[in-house]
Amino acid sequence: MHASYDLVVFGATSFVGKILCRHLSARHGTDGASLHWAIAGRSQSKLNALTAELGPLDTIVADAHSVNDMDALAASAKVVVSTVGPYALYGSELVRACAQAGTDYCDLTGEPQWMRVMIDDYGDVAASSGARIVHACGFDSIPSDMGVWFTQREAIERYGEPCTKIAMRVKAMKGGASGGTIASMVNALDEVRQKPELRKVLTNPYTLAPDGMRSGVRQPNVNKPTQDAASGAWAAPFVMASVNTKIVHRSHALLGHPWSADFLYDEAMLVGEGPVGMAKAAAVSGGLGGFMAGMAFGPSRTLLSRFLPEPGEGPTPEQQRDGYFDIRFFGTTKSGSEIVTKVTGQGDPGYGSTAKMLGEAAVVLVNTHGVGDGGFLTPATAFAEPLFAALTSNADIGFSVLTPLHE
Repeated sequence: MHASYDLVVFGATSFVGKILCRHLSARHGTDGASLHWAIAGRSQSKLNALTAELGPLDTIVADAHSVNDMDALAASAKVVVSTVGPYALYGSELVRACAQAGTDYCDLTGEPQWMRVMIDDYGDVAASSGARIVHACGFDSIPSDMGVWFTQREAIERYGEPCTKIAMRVKAMKGGASGGTIASMVNALDEVRQKPELRKVLTNPYTLAPDGMRSGVRQPNVNKPTQDAASGAWAAPFVMASVNTKIVHRSHALLGHPWSADFLYDEAMLVGEGPVGMAKAAAVSGGLGGFMAGMAFGPSRTLLSRFLPEPGEGPTPEQQRDGYFDIRFFGTTKSGSEIVTKVTGQGDPGYGSTAKMLGEAAVVLVNTHGVGDGGFLTPATAFAEPLFAALTSNADIGFSVLTPLHE
């Protein structure tokens, strides 16, 4: 069947969906000259309000739980990009439909328990149809996945060998939370409470690797205040590490383990040096642990929810614009050579920057439609070189090698 559109944005009227559509409109317009795209969602009135802001775009009313709607949506486009989360609640029918139709797809999920189910249920289907399904195309997990890819590329160029160990460290970050992110986290906690066996899925760093590759060497894990060997500063747990590490290890597995069977990767936040850094690391670790524990139970969750954004709410336009992130990758090769790289982004990490990353990933899928094998891929294995070019040119993402080593 001939696709009507290059790209359809499903969930266009969600909080991040609107930011994504503004980015696409600014980059490609709405006249279809460089990108023939449409917007989709549950409410015609909300879709109409968005077209009134952006300009003329075709609209598609579709329900995430309708098999017929999702089949029609997948058939209408070369690529579908979805912002409809929590994906475990609202994303499965669309992934199924795209996998069956041979339609390329990307999203910004950070829900590994759901990704694992989709990979197991529809991996063979997507491989057969040619559909490229690419999860985690936002702050979860493009900076981590592409940062490792960039670090390995530079290490091989400089030293003739890859890094067998990389430690990702968040040096600085400024941004706000949204109700959609909180809702996804709450849903994951609820799933674990209903199915305790999911704890093993969520704690296994290899859980998203292909079947038969879901075990390996014990991975480092910063889960408490730690004086960091990689940077020399004090480090605290990074809330997104449990997702990002799984994506990186899936990339490594899909590539055929080129960085060694014993490749080590972990993530943490840098909080400072000396006694002050130690105190900050303890405060961050305790605060994160307390928050997760509080959100796991009804009464405390109800209390905390009074101070958290609802779904559809998030950072203000000013916060989206003024946010940023600065991430470092400390790599070591088998022979002991060291490299430090930096990945930076301008804009609130989870929203302003995420929307740009997701939009560029979607357009790269459009521009490379029909290229490569189908299946469930990662950002680094789906389109590393063209995505790298798009991110640096159009999404305010910077990649660099630091000299001297600990600049």
